[in-house]
Amino acid sequence: MNFLAHIYLSGTNDLITIGNFIADGIRGKKYKTYPKDIQIGILLHREIDTFTDAHPIVRQSTKRLHENYGHFSGVIVDILYDHFLAKNWMVYSNIPLDVYVNHFYETLQAHFDILPPRIKKMLPFMIADNWLYNYAHIEGIQRVLDGMNRRTKYVSGMNHATVELKKYYNEFEDEFTQFFTELIAFANLKREEITHKIYSHT
Repeated sequence: MNFLAHIYLSGTNDLITIGNFIADGIRGKKYKTYPKDIQIGILLHREIDTFTDAHPIVRQSTKRLHENYGHFSGVIVDILYDHFLAKNWMVYSNIPLDVYVNHFYETLQAHFDILPPRIKKMLPFMIADNWLYNYAHIEGIQRVLDGMNRRTKYVSGMNHATVELKKYYNEFEDEFTQFFTELIAFANLKREEITHKIYSHT
């Protein structure tokens, strides 16, 4: 669910960005049916997820939520971290967030035919409600959590997680900032490695 972070960590290649964005729906070796740059994005997404799930700072954030949200805690932390990325966007990018996300929406629309069915269905809602831009506001995060709670048939209670966000706001933000610095370096390295591997097999 940390869409904004995955998009940002893709770099400047639009197709790598699309691959990273759609990766959750591409299982196993099905990524090989896509163009090479999209393959790079899918594989990069998997590397980022593995790195994130095992990271002690992320686990520290997750632990704070575990009592109330159990195995949904990791999904919630992903969403909260996207909030801090959006809120502090100009620390990480010279392009204003509204310009950046509008370019991304346009990129998805331009490559609509290649998107998996689930993404095609989701895209109009994502654009209409401007999910990525609204991550910067707690109200936007609340809407995302409400939607996730509906998708879990209301068993996750994720819609209440803004309570913890507000209560431990500084702690979550500090953890995000420390972690994201490491994640940027990791993603840049992995993107180069994967690109070399994919294109050396042509």
